[in-house]
Amino acid sequence: MIKKMGYEWRLRQLMAAQEMFQTSDLVPLLAERGVTLSREQVYRLVTQPPQRMSMDTLVALCDIFGCTPNDLIVPLVVNTQVKKAAGDEAAPLPLKERRTTIRRPGQP
Repeated sequence: MIKKMGYEWRLRQLMAAQEMFQTSDLVPLLAERGVTLSREQVYRLVTQPPQRMSMDTLVALCDIFGCTPNDLIVPLVVNTQVKKAAGDEAAPLPLKERRTTIRRPGQP
């Protein structure tokens, strides 16, 4: 059986529990722990579930909020289990190509 996993990112809830309501409040707390992120990066970290994160950032967040990674990340099953047909080989899912455009200031 195959099941698709996802997760709930709970940083905003942990911040609210500590009465921290502005994302910019995290910038100096992270910097004290050696993690330098811009206000924009911290805003995205709080408002969107991260796809990648350094272990340094994760450990700093756990230290700031006195929590464990399990308090920040709650695993979820995002769809129901699918039973494979008899005799089907478990083929890897095809990867989707994604083009990235890097725009620098002053370029169209």
